[in-house]
Amino acid sequence: MATASATIPDRRERPPDGPPLGGLPPAAFLRRHWQKRARLVREAVPGFSGPFSRDDLFALACRDDVESRLVVRSGKRWSVDHGPFAPRRLASLPSRAWTLLVQGTNLVDARADALMRRFRFIPYARLDDVMVSYAAPGGGVGPHVDSYDVFLLQGFGRRRWRWGTQRDLAFVPDLPLRILARFEPGHDEVLGPGDMLYLPPQAAHDGVAVDACTTYSIGFRAALAQEVAEAFLTHLAEAVDLSGRYADPDLAATRTPARIPAAMQARFARTLARIRIAPGDVDAFVGAWLSEPKAHVYFGPPARVPGIDAFAKALARRGARLDLRTQALYDARAMYVNGERVTVPATARAALRRFADRRSLPARDARALDANAHFLLLDWYRHGWLHLGTA
Repeated sequence: MATASATIPDRRERPPDGPPLGGLPPAAFLRRHWQKRARLVREAVPGFSGPFSRDDLFALACRDDVESRLVVRSGKRWSVDHGPFAPRRLASLPSRAWTLLVQGTNLVDARADALMRRFRFIPYARLDDVMVSYAAPGGGVGPHVDSYDVFLLQGFGRRRWRWGTQRDLAFVPDLPLRILARFEPGHDEVLGPGDMLYLPPQAAHDGVAVDACTTYSIGFRAALAQEVAEAFLTHLAEAVDLSGRYADPDLAATRTPARIPAAMQARFARTLARIRIAPGDVDAFVGAWLSEPKAHVYFGPPARVPGIDAFAKALARRGARLDLRTQALYDARAMYVNGERVTVPATARAALRRFADRRSLPARDARALDANAHFLLLDWYRHGWLHLGTA
């Protein structure tokens, strides 16, 4: 069902394995739609049903290294439970009106990661994750708004999406979910396998399963200004190093001991004025913060770490690939890997930037690296940040 103002479905062909934008060039999509207005693309990925079955998602939701939520609706009542779940809990779910949400599937499954990388026309620094939801008929999470950009790609089954822009963002009180109290959608469409809906931040939307289905949500973080400020101040607190100690050798006797002396306030002001924020400080924070793994993510080091000579030979023969959980970014001055600023040898800068972009280091590139780069990559290997072999 579609309202008269619904987005016109786009059925133009796209290059195989290219950006799933219905043939619209990425530059045009970013100019017309990104952070501006929704876009519906019919058959964005023709023949797509998704890599995960219901049983696959149930298995992921039982793992303690994967974030998951279960949303169940009963009339006007909603409940939300967080994983990991016991298998018997998932096996006992009713036949209707529930949704299982599995976060970060790209961190544990190469197929989900490959799906996310089809959106590589957007900087990796904006990436969040691929969340997959499995919904029984009637399942959903209610009308809401998100604080990020999202591409909603339909897997198997069908889901009815209603969406639009609205100023009234009041929520229904006393619910475990932030559900809009007065949802007024402007568009109403049913998406089938391979169809995709892009929504900018704060676009009100509601998805309800028509039949049992999966939806792949490829999300891109759009942090709140307050969140950025708080994170930067935390970073600054760890980085600042001011010498000296408070001193007031000229202190005079007072008859009002509860009053804070103006001279004391002035001394504190002079101390804090010594803190300087340089552009490089901000750049270092941004790189570290955007590449920082989420709290539940951990890396498994290899069972055996070879010596540097053996590692260099294996690297030259097999190449390397980044771990699915590794976030590697760079700017004009430095490289940032999993929350750490990395000093990259000048001779290896171009090769390691290509490694970050492609997430794969071919053997031919590895053979051109010098000893300094070998030591750096061996350290990444030791931490489980990369693996030998390109496939």
